[in-house]
Amino acid sequence: MTRTAEPTAAAARRHRTAPPRVHPAWWVAAVAFLVLIGAAGFRAATGVLIDPLHEEFGWSRGSISFAVSVNLLLYGFTAPFATALMERYGIRRVVAGALLLIAAGSGLTVFMTSQWQLVLCWGVLVGLGAGSMALAFAGTVAGRWFVARRGLVTGILTAGGAAGNLVFLPLVGLLAEGPGWRFASLTIAACAVAVVPLVVWLLRDRPEDVGLRPYGAGADWTAPPPAPPGAARRTLRALARAARTRVFWLLAASFAICGASTNGLIGTHFVPGAHDHGMPVPVAASLLALIGIFDLVGTVCSGWLTDRYDARRLLAVYYGLRGLSLLFLPMLMAGNVHPPMLLFVVFYGLDWVATVPPTIALCREHFGADGGVVFGWVLASHQLGAALVAFGAGLVRDATGSYDLAWTTAGGLCAAAAILVMAVHRPPRPAA
Repeated sequence: MTRTAEPTAAAARRHRTAPPRVHPAWWVAAVAFLVLIGAAGFRAATGVLIDPLHEEFGWSRGSISFAVSVNLLLYGFTAPFATALMERYGIRRVVAGALLLIAAGSGLTVFMTSQWQLVLCWGVLVGLGAGSMALAFAGTVAGRWFVARRGLVTGILTAGGAAGNLVFLPLVGLLAEGPGWRFASLTIAACAVAVVPLVVWLLRDRPEDVGLRPYGAGADWTAPPPAPPGAARRTLRALARAARTRVFWLLAASFAICGASTNGLIGTHFVPGAHDHGMPVPVAASLLALIGIFDLVGTVCSGWLTDRYDARRLLAVYYGLRGLSLLFLPMLMAGNVHPPMLLFVVFYGLDWVATVPPTIALCREHFGADGGVVFGWVLASHQLGAALVAFGAGLVRDATGSYDLAWTTAGGLCAAAAILVMAVHRPPRPAA
């Protein structure tokens, strides 16, 4: 009996101490990827609803775009504080609360009768919820759970934002054309609520919570100290320190142009712009989703490249190619899907959010431990640019009857962004 029990006990001890076959960091990344899909899809759905709301209520596209602008603005300016709150209170609590906020905002729109209610529901509630799960969330997860493959994971999580378009926009377009925009809003609310149990069950705040080191960390790795109280004060102090540097303003300005040319312009106005030329809304939404498919590839590749090449040069190439594609867009709009338009979708899709991994890398290089919080503020500038262009492009459409001026102006701004990022200096190498 004794001889039999000893090997059994030893085997049990080996089983308890054996590392898991799949590091839990990858499961956390998988759940974060799903959450980012939802956050992006919920926020981007407003672009598909511009025409249905215009037709039912008679509101101008500019006034509807104003609600989208509030959404984008809060999406951006919530991110720095959400990052600090995740440091203080944990990822699970913040993300679960954000999903419930999105569900409330989307669900309440079915009762609205005036424009201020649209601004409150889609602008304020959905904007705050989506901002709490913005790209800064991707940086937080990658920074806490990964040492090796951090750039790659950042790219994969960033691509989750594009995948949200892939999952939701064709569905929202079909629902808006069929049962109606109210049914589409209720579907979004139900999807947001459905993700909450998964977040509570699987999403862990830090690897030390389960007795492990981050993926790729060596034996000499030590857990960082807990975040001090005063998350909001820390966020503002990080902004004050970063704002004294030239690098911060160069990154903020270039990333504002990034937001203007993606979320603000294409993400908000591509579907109504294509519809102006006779393209059905579900078809235009499917093209926007197709952009999301290719962005999955482009952003993951960008994360891989960021681990190996100068982030400044990568950004300059990305912005230059994006600007070139936008200059050609007015000539490609038509009532049907033709090969040149598909070429634009592929070309632009590969570049959509490819700028995020190198921008996060530059924030880490230049701002150290505050890099995640500083990136939250850089992301706020991204959404400020998006908000201004979302509203401005709607006004251009009301004034000229076309989006052509908006497309070409954004192309020129992207060329300026390529120049700005090359002006960012390389951080000094530490002494040997």
